[in-house]
Amino acid sequence: MADDVLYERSGAAAVITIDRQERRNAIDGPTAALLTESYERFVGDEEARVLVITGAGDLAFCAGADLKAIESFAPRLDLEDGPLGFTRLISPKPAIAAISGWCLAGGLELALWCDLRIATADAKLGFTERRFGVPLIDGGTQRLPRIVGLGRALDMILTGRIVEADEAERIGLVTSVVPAGRHLERALEIAQALARFPQDTMLADRSAALEGIGLTFEEGMRLEARAARPTRETAWAGASRFAAGEGRGGAGAGV
Repeated sequence: MADDVLYERSGAAAVITIDRQERRNAIDGPTAALLTESYERFVGDEEARVLVITGAGDLAFCAGADLKAIESFAPRLDLEDGPLGFTRLISPKPAIAAISGWCLAGGLELALWCDLRIATADAKLGFTERRFGVPLIDGGTQRLPRIVGLGRALDMILTGRIVEADEAERIGLVTSVVPAGRHLERALEIAQALARFPQDTMLADRSAALEGIGLTFEEGMRLEARAARPTRETAWAGASRFAAGEGRGGAGAGV
């Protein structure tokens, strides 16, 4: 049972792997509890700066809740962390989903929980629980509209249709599409790049973007200003390095 969720460190990244390949990495109640434990381990690890979530094997990232073990979720429905683990929590540090194959139902909600989503060209995403009358209760109704817009989100939520990787990239559902087998490698490349940035300013900007959703423009601007104040020393030091010639010509830019 403990092997259903693997936690390991790769440089500055923590990697959580769902390993229930016989069930397309679908999650039952005990697996959800293990996911929460792994997430808490990541949050408490000061040297782990980015979280990468993936599924074992190439067939599936996660097929959502294991409907053959649906009764195992009964004790979790009212927990603050969320039925599928930590889906109702907000991570204090960036998270990346490394997706291969099926990413369905609650598995898609888990991917939406992440800041970035890297998918293979054969990835298929959708809320297929629609056909069984199972509701979205791991944040999908709130996160998807914020990522792809209300119209596209309602299309996916109401119809439960499968979205192929190329369309997912086009509408912003996934950040980028990579060749088969490269999803975890690319996610770790991005994670290590994020870990090298000055953390206080990056995390302040991330927090302002996340918390600003739903605010008026004026409220959002005030929030951004408040978030930036504690980072002034880092900002001035970085500006001085640039003025001295560091990073000219785009060196070190992007991930």
